[in-house]
Amino acid sequence: MKITEQEFLARINQHKGILYKVSRIYFDNFEDQQDLFQEIILQLWKSLDSFKGNSAFSTWMYRVALNTAIVFFKKENRKPDKYASLKIEPVSADSYTNEKDLQLVHFYKAVKELNKVEKALILQYIEGFSGKEIAENLGISEANVRVKTNRIKSKLQDIIKNQGYEF
Repeated sequence: MKITEQEFLARINQHKGILYKVSRIYFDNFEDQQDLFQEIILQLWKSLDSFKGNSAFSTWMYRVALNTAIVFFKKENRKPDKYASLKIEPVSADSYTNEKDLQLVHFYKAVKELNKVEKALILQYIEGFSGKEIAENLGISEANVRVKTNRIKSKLQDIIKNQGYEF
């Protein structure tokens, strides 16, 4: 399936929320998130010829974004922490007044504790991907997606409770 540069940019713009979410799930630091965001766009452009139209563009985008994030994350974790010398305090949950914002803070903090496959699965689950689509993207069976999803939900609830947040 041939896509022009303008069509590509329009589709990226239409689904850029996917890229922001993937970037945020894998990195806390805004600069790292931006670097990953740009790396994903570059990889999407480079692999555009591999998009055959057999799935939705957003599904293909997710697959490329997650694979890029995993590789990028591994690469970044091998480097010394370039921000270690900065004395930036993490945002306290106390500074959030809106209940939904507070829930998101705890959720993203809990997601950081998941392994890379769990992160990829839960992100797609939240986005409303079907079990079949998640299975295809991660290369596992639909039954395995259901089992993993339930385990991840329980794991997230436990992590969030241990953070001191009550549902």
